[in-house]
Amino acid sequence: MMNNMTLAALRDGNELSLGVKTARGILNARKAATALGIKAPVTIDEVLAGSGNTAGLSALVQKALAAGDRAELFVDEKSAAFGPCVPHPGKIVCVGLNYRKHAVETGNPIPPAPILFSKFNNTLAAHRGTINVSRGPTEKLDYEVELVIVIGKPARNVAESDALSYVFGYCVGNDLSARDLQMKTSQWLLGKTYDGYAPIGPYLVTADLIPDPNRLKIECRVNGEVRQSSNTSDMIFSCAHLVSYISRYIPLSPGDIIFTGTPEGVIMGHPKDKQVWLKAGDRIDTTIEKLGTLEFMLD
Repeated sequence: MMNNMTLAALRDGNELSLGVKTARGILNARKAATALGIKAPVTIDEVLAGSGNTAGLSALVQKALAAGDRAELFVDEKSAAFGPCVPHPGKIVCVGLNYRKHAVETGNPIPPAPILFSKFNNTLAAHRGTINVSRGPTEKLDYEVELVIVIGKPARNVAESDALSYVFGYCVGNDLSARDLQMKTSQWLLGKTYDGYAPIGPYLVTADLIPDPNRLKIECRVNGEVRQSSNTSDMIFSCAHLVSYISRYIPLSPGDIIFTGTPEGVIMGHPKDKQVWLKAGDRIDTTIEKLGTLEFMLD
């Protein structure tokens, strides 16, 4: 499995290429592999599927960094165009009410077992993307910053003690939620699956760089104002527990992603007379320690 790497999906027209964050900028693996004649994975999908040469990717990065005259192989982070850091997950599994203080603020009891629901690939959106909400079906759009687990190898009925060894890495996500549609029935699906309601990124950070995913600062800001500020230690069910629990019922495959729940501070948790829902023109920044900041606009 890949070690010690911070990866991205770089957008070049209609094509997504594997990016590797380095001290010189983000290496475009597709361009570098062609220019330097090294066989290596050139997309996130190839890395997650294990079909690429991981040793080749390390060699590619080292050779590109050693080549002092190959600036065209790198892109500055400030000007990079990103795609979703996991462009084609087979499954998007989400967990509801998984932070103690969030359950309290919404008036719900602590769940006795993880509450699971799904999103679909149409919900994926990227860092610095624009999500259309002005033509959307809701007047009650809410934010939910979340730590996202990315599976790295097939997991079926795995023990909690071994569960994190099945994780490829982690990224920042936001589980945008149409609260009026979410609460329309006992099933939350309708309020969770509109286009763009699952931005993830900018980076996919390998698990070895995150020794304890349940000890990370997590924060969401709207137009610069801090709305959520907590720590993943407040999770009711840890990342290891979630992977183990889900794998008992749903076989997990490389590239599957798990949204692990959101902390307190969501709009729905405010008194009704103080609920100011998201609207076109809002800018949302979501940050998780060691994973970076996911930024997007609403239009």
